[in-house]
Amino acid sequence: MEKHTIPAYYNKDSEILILGSFPSVKSREAGFYYAHPQNRFWQVLREVYNDNFLDTILDKKAFLKRNKIALFDVCAECEIKKSSDASIKKIVPNDILDILNKTKVKRIYINVKTAYKLYNKYLKDKLKIEAICLPSTSPANAKYRLQDLVNEYKVLSKE
Repeated sequence: MEKHTIPAYYNKDSEILILGSFPSVKSREAGFYYAHPQNRFWQVLREVYNDNFLDTILDKKAFLKRNKIALFDVCAECEIKKSSDASIKKIVPNDILDILNKTKVKRIYINVKTAYKLYNKYLKDKLKIEAICLPSTSPANAKYRLQDLVNEYKVLSKE
């Protein structure tokens, strides 16, 4: 079993929560979300929010705070082969309710279908919030070009 070692990123003013499934090997090594250089998550957010300063973890945290975005994952523990969402088994879900109680989060978005399925199975009934599934920013999702992802993720900046 792998344990989730990256703390949830949020502050009291967070209004949007973006959930993934479980951190990739590169993210676990870096100690922050979406650290694989080929993952397009930060590039997409850079385009959506017209923000060029997302180079370091500190830059990313400042960006998230400015835009009232929280980040976390559905799984607290699971069996996973490397970074493959398809291999995830034996899930122990994270305590998302704690984040909701400490923030202004009213909207939850999910970055990848596997996380969406896990959210609906383990967390939706407890949290009473319908999550919106966005396409994965992973390089494995070759179906979506960068501009396609940007267009889908613009929903984050509309409120």
